[in-house]
Amino acid sequence: MKKIQLTSLAFMMSSMMSINALAADAEYTLKLHHMLPPASNAHSNFLAPWAKKVEEESNGRIKIDIYPAMQLGGKPAQLFDQTRKGIVDISWTVAGYTPGRFPKMTSFELPFIPGSAKATSMALQEYAETEMQDELKDVHLLALHTHTPGSLHSRDKRVKSIEDLEGLKVRAPNKYMSEAFDAIGVNTVFLPVPEMPSALSKGVIDVAVLPYEVVLPMKIHELVGHHTEFKGKGLYSNTFAFTMNKKVYNSMPADLQKIIDNNSGVALAGHIGERFDTYEVFARKFAVERGNTFDYIEGAEHQRWEDAMAPVVDKWVEDMNDDGYEGQRLLDKTRALIKKYEDL
Repeated sequence: MKKIQLTSLAFMMSSMMSINALAADAEYTLKLHHMLPPASNAHSNFLAPWAKKVEEESNGRIKIDIYPAMQLGGKPAQLFDQTRKGIVDISWTVAGYTPGRFPKMTSFELPFIPGSAKATSMALQEYAETEMQDELKDVHLLALHTHTPGSLHSRDKRVKSIEDLEGLKVRAPNKYMSEAFDAIGVNTVFLPVPEMPSALSKGVIDVAVLPYEVVLPMKIHELVGHHTEFKGKGLYSNTFAFTMNKKVYNSMPADLQKIIDNNSGVALAGHIGERFDTYEVFARKFAVERGNTFDYIEGAEHQRWEDAMAPVVDKWVEDMNDDGYEGQRLLDKTRALIKKYEDL
C-alpha cells in the first residue's frame, strides 16, 4: 500500500512539474481586451482563433488571455487608449468610438464606398500603412478592417425607394450615415446597439441600419418584418482597429516579433473581412427562415440613393481640405484600393 502511495505521489509531483514547466515556457502573457461576448462572430471566428494560432506558432512562448465583454473594465470607447497606455496589451474596437482620432480612416465610412468586407478591409489596411502612420504612431498596428456593408431592417414598412423612408425614424450607424439620411430628409436617432431591440419593440425607431452579423445576436430579425439590401456598392461600413501596445511589441525578440508580423497586416485584414462576409450569409438565413420580406435597391434606384447622398461625400472632402488634408486624393485612393482588392 505504501509503495502505491509513493508511486501516486511521484506521479502527481511529476505532473505538477510538467504543468509548471509549460507555464514557464510562456515568455510573454498578453491580455487581449474587447467589448463583445464570447458567442459573438468577432470573438469566436476571429479573435480566439487568432490568439490560438499565435500561441501555437510561438511554441507556447507567447500566451494570450482573452477578456471579452469589457471584463477588464472601462467602456468600448476607451479600448484603444487602454492599449496605447499599456493597461492591456492588445485590443479590438470600433475605430469610430473615438471621434476625431482617425480622420483619414473616415473615408471608408462614407455612403456607397464599401465593397465586400474582405476587399474593403484589405484596402483599409493598405491605406493605413501608407496614409495613417501619424494617426497610429502610438500603437503597433495588427490590422484594420470593416464589417460587411449594412442593410435596412424595417419594423412595419417595406423600403423600396427613398420615398418609403418618409416619416420613419431611422437609427444611423455612424456620423456620416446620419448626415446621409438627413440629406434625403429622414429623421435619425442615436442610441447604442444594445438598446435597439427595445427601441424597435417600443417604436422608438422604425428602421435599424446594420449588417446581419449584428441582427442575429440581437434577434432584430424577430422584431422586424422587412429587410432592404443594396446591390452593387454597399450602403456603408464601420471601421475596426486591432492594435497592440507598442512597448510590449518592441520588447519582444525578433523571432517573436516575426510571428506577430506574420499574423498581421493586409493578409490578416483580408482574413477578418472574409470571416465577416461568411458570417453575414449565415446570419441572413435566420431572417429568411422566419419568412421576412426582402427588397433590393439596385440599378436606377441605387443611383438615386447614391446621388442623393453624394453631398455628404463632397462635404467630407471639403472638411478634410479645411483641416489640412488632401480630401479628394484620399477619397480617390480609398475607392481605387477597394476596386483593386475586389478585382483580385
